Amino acid sequence: MKLIRFGSVGNEKPGVLLDDGTRVDVSSLVKDYDEAFFEGSALSDLASKVSSQADTLPKIDASIRLGSPLSRPSKIVCVGLNYAKHAAESGMEIPAEPVLFFKATSAIVGPNDDIIIPKGSQKTDWEVELAIVIGKKASYVEKADAMDHIAGYVLHNDVSERAFQLERSGQWVKGKSADTFAPIGPYIATRNEIADPGNLKLWLKVNDEMMQDSDTSDLIFDVPHLVSYISQYMTLLPGDIISTGTPFGVGMGLNPPTYLKDGDVVELGIEGLGTSKQQVKSYKK
Repeated sequence: MKLIRFGSVGNEKPGVLLDDGTRVDVSSLVKDYDEAFFEGSALSDLASKVSSQADTLPKIDASIRLGSPLSRPSKIVCVGLNYAKHAAESGMEIPAEPVLFFKATSAIVGPNDDIIIPKGSQKTDWEVELAIVIGKKASYVEKADAMDHIAGYVLHNDVSERAFQLERSGQWVKGKSADTFAPIGPYIATRNEIADPGNLKLWLKVNDEMMQDSDTSDLIFDVPHLVSYISQYMTLLPGDIISTGTPFGVGMGLNPPTYLKDGDVVELGIEGLGTSKQQVKSYKK
């Protein structure tokens, strides 16, 4: 099943993208895709109801905006330097353990919303990433059991301001958390939709030029490892996001480095998780 949320900013309602491409409104069946939804049996119940009621559920016009496919989670946990070639282009050693940092949940926007270059930014960069959506509370989970704690997967552009991230001291969170720096979606593909999250094509273009073109088979730490590892240090709650890292081809790694500017268009996608497209605009009061 593919979960979407639709409507104006702040007024999104839950929907489902059917296999034939039809979008249906399921707000009469569930309140929202949030922690309460993912922690119980609502996901499986919804799948059953959509299967039996698909023909009678209200249709959503294709012109209606898609928001983030889940309501604001308790946290976004990101993994840095998790592709070998990306570590190399960043001039950093391959880590012995996952590099973790947080991204503010206030950065979340819809998949096709604008990216706003923050005030004072000179180095806003792109990062296509596979993100995991937690479906069951995870604390001290063994790797063998990790997949049981996953609700699904979603496309994420982990937009980053490199000067804020790397040149201003402190932790990476400053360069990761500006408003609009987490376009998510278009939909959450539930776990049964993705046969192998470790073998998915992912790509990103800027102004129609291919910048990132890779495969999740190049991940240093795979999906079950990450869920298990992170759960040793914090409790992952239903609806939480783990963003698994980006492959080579970011602007910082180019020669010379190249960053986003007003008027640029970013397009990205992951096999089985759809595509998104963002217009880049400079910050204005």
